[in-house]
Amino acid sequence: MSFFKKMKEKFTGQSDAVTEKFKEGLSKTRNSFVGAMNDLVKNYRTVDEDFFEELEEILISADVGVHTVMELIDDLKDEARKRNIQDAKDIQPVISEKLAELLQKSDQESHLLIKENELTVILFVGVNGVGKTTSIGKLAHKFKQENKKVLLAAGDTFRAGAIEQLEVWGERVGVDVIKQQAGSDPAAVMFDAIQSAKSRKVDILLCDTAGRLQNKVNLMNELEKVKRVLTKEIPDAPHEVLLVLDATTGQNAMSQAKVFQKATDVTGIVLTKLDGTAKGGIVLAIRHELDIPVKLIGLGEGLDDLYEFEADQFVHGLFSDVLEQVEEAADSGPK
Repeated sequence: MSFFKKMKEKFTGQSDAVTEKFKEGLSKTRNSFVGAMNDLVKNYRTVDEDFFEELEEILISADVGVHTVMELIDDLKDEARKRNIQDAKDIQPVISEKLAELLQKSDQESHLLIKENELTVILFVGVNGVGKTTSIGKLAHKFKQENKKVLLAAGDTFRAGAIEQLEVWGERVGVDVIKQQAGSDPAAVMFDAIQSAKSRKVDILLCDTAGRLQNKVNLMNELEKVKRVLTKEIPDAPHEVLLVLDATTGQNAMSQAKVFQKATDVTGIVLTKLDGTAKGGIVLAIRHELDIPVKLIGLGEGLDDLYEFEADQFVHGLFSDVLEQVEEAADSGPK
């Protein structure tokens, strides 16, 4: 069964608000990327070297990533030869299929690891300004909606106003915050938070951390110390180490991911502000080049606008216009 038929079967007839949110949130990327692909198909009647060179530029400009693009272009050339594709419009569905394959490595690892009937500890890392504290607040709200008992740990004790910012989110979503004075040892905050979480029989502890990259060695040492404290109290904690990245920063986000990946065991990515960029291809670059699953994405500023990443939803949101074109072509064809 073709990629488009699978997508049609999966999403036709659904009035799912999440499906619509993915479509709406990816509109900038879709309009830019798919629009450029449509123009490419119109400008080239045949699939040749010039066609692939321009396609390469389109993919790179969408922040799909140079290494990913090179592999993808080679794969597409092979497919074009195998399937004897010569007409440019016939390769468009193949491009969509190949991009989808890059994301659909493992559905299992894309979901958050939440312990049943035990305390789950989730550690958030990332540089300042990417939306880390906001993501923690939104995730706390999401878990509360699922009737989980949640606690926040204000481990970013260095950035001016960071503790207060987390407290504001705690009040907003009705979740307590464990804190100490500004400048305190983050590991001491985590120790207090673990003890409090245990005594209160909390389901999920969300831990904020410092995000300074001016001195990478000190920051990474602090993160290691925090992790050691958590692991000493709960042997398999933290259960998730989520790296928060700002999608609008494109390749800069990739650079940040590489730094944190070397220093700590990142288990997943939270990609914020995906609705604010036309370069949503960064999802593909992260997935393929860093082999880190994107677990949560931000598609708006509302409390409920943090979503678990679903490859099928992302692909459908990105290629929904192409899917509609394929359906229209099929409807207008010979009966």
